[in-house]
Amino acid sequence: MRRGIYLIEEVDFRPMNSRKPLEYLTWLTRYKKEDEALDAPELTRGLSIRSREIDLVGAFYAVGITGHPQFKAVTLWDCHGGWDGGWRQMMNIYDGVNDRLFLSDIDDLRFSAFSRPLGAVAGSPALADITAEGYAAPFYLFESARVRPGAALEYLDAVRRERAPVLADHGHRPIGLYEVLFCDSEVVTVWGMSLEDHLSLQRARDAALGLDDEVEPDPRLLDWSRRSRDFLDGPWRETLLAPFPGSRLSPAQAPPGG
Repeated sequence: MRRGIYLIEEVDFRPMNSRKPLEYLTWLTRYKKEDEALDAPELTRGLSIRSREIDLVGAFYAVGITGHPQFKAVTLWDCHGGWDGGWRQMMNIYDGVNDRLFLSDIDDLRFSAFSRPLGAVAGSPALADITAEGYAAPFYLFESARVRPGAALEYLDAVRRERAPVLADHGHRPIGLYEVLFCDSEVVTVWGMSLEDHLSLQRARDAALGLDDEVEPDPRLLDWSRRSRDFLDGPWRETLLAPFPGSRLSPAQAPPGG
């Protein structure tokens, strides 16, 4: 079985205008819905490659109170067929750099966008399997971490063996464990959970710190924090994401107004 290749993108909207992320996510989810009827990739209206092999699995509105510049959207893409499938199709649009690639319906809507190509590691679920199952969570946890150069696979293996079982006990399901490609010092993980599971996890950690005496502590959460420092070499951050209606990982399948 070939390696799963994915793409995650963070999009910022400035100056602060709460309508911009709504307009962007509504446009994007509707645009990609049209691709489900396509039999072969094609370049259309200079917007992007149109293909069922490049699948918008998740479109999310980042929960601002969890710590990032507001406003932000996050998208998660599945390159079906890996390097020789969706990834090849994305690369093909740069062959000759057709002028139409620079004409877009969403020009000036985004302030900036940061894409990271992701490679699934051993034990990471396949997004296609998760969506085929029909799984969708009310919230997702998006972790981005900088690790020691060359330690990405070690860190993710420790996450799979040591952290994932602890999070599972608190209702968190792994969606993807990824090495950020074309660099040797960054990883991304994504987890699905309910709001109640998110809250219970935070309180269990507080209790382990001696800051909440009304719930059962889970010292394993603190054990992982110490263990992770064997691999980390810089910023580590988790952000909560709310799935936008119309993407495959959203419990609601229709975008607002759709």
